[in-house]
Amino acid sequence: METQSYMPVPPGVGMEENFLSLDDILLSHERLPCRTESAFPRLGFLEKSSDNRDIPEGTKMEMPLWLAKGLYERTRRVLSVELPKVYREGWRTVFSADPTVVDLHKMGPYYYGLGSQLLHFHNPENAEIAQTVLQTFIGRFRRTMDSAQNAYNEDTSALVEPLDSLERVLFKVGQNGLNAFQRWEMGRASHLTASSLVVNYRKRKITDLQA
Repeated sequence: METQSYMPVPPGVGMEENFLSLDDILLSHERLPCRTESAFPRLGFLEKSSDNRDIPEGTKMEMPLWLAKGLYERTRRVLSVELPKVYREGWRTVFSADPTVVDLHKMGPYYYGLGSQLLHFHNPENAEIAQTVLQTFIGRFRRTMDSAQNAYNEDTSALVEPLDSLERVLFKVGQNGLNAFQRWEMGRASHLTASSLVVNYRKRKITDLQA
């Protein structure tokens, strides 16, 4: 019987994180450009480019997402978070023109996840960021799935390379579905199995009827 030492756990959706997900753990270590709005006593060791004992007010530095979220408070101005360049107006214009031409993995492997997490920090551009992230996903989704469905027994490394981590998961799902169908069509599979989404839906319907 085949066993796995780690059962993959899907990442959280939107601003909610799943701390059992390796993807969310890696996402939480993405670095954000920040500016201190107050002095941080005895934390100068965090800023490797400085020999100061403290971190003075107004210091610009990069922090991992998890630390920035922990220190950020809207009412007490402890920390301000600046937008990574891929979420700024110039890049938003590029995405609105044609999102399929951008190498999202090179710009940041967690473009969608980090964009959603940025909404934790109150920024006047949050509405535009959310809209751009959503429209980018919609604009690239069909091409991602078309590529997955039309690449049977081929080297897909060039197709996968520019994809964000979420898109890579979707590409793999599409490839697995295509391969399963091809095996069934050639008589290498004894039967088609129902999708887990269909099975779960049926279970919910039965539970509703019994309630």
